[in-house]
Amino acid sequence: QAQLIESGGGLVQAGGSLRLSCAASGRTFSSYRMGWFRQAPGKEREFVAAIRWTGGSTFYADFVKGRFTISRDNAKNMVYLQMNSLKPEDTAVYYCAAARAGYDYDTWGQGTQVTVSS
Repeated sequence: QAQLIESGGGLVQAGGSLRLSCAASGRTFSSYRMGWFRQAPGKEREFVAAIRWTGGSTFYADFVKGRFTISRDNAKNMVYLQMNSLKPEDTAVYYCAAARAGYDYDTWGQGTQVTVSS
């Protein structure tokens, strides 16, 4: 059974950095697209960034371009989200997700809380 486990969340001051990690297991993810999403209290879940396991193409939401970087380590089945220049509005639960090529995201992690204080 496919499983995604996020880690690395926490409390950080505005302007600080955090690196989120997502450990993928239980499936061969070589043809998958991996993404990070977030959900703030009272708001809908929104796309943050995505990367293809093969080729490494990356995609970002406009509000994180230049601040966040998504990367992956195929050998370790890990996906990362480096978050720099954090803002209070980045406060949310961050989720890792996986999608087969051409399909919607269908595997989700449990989420990790990121809190940015002003």
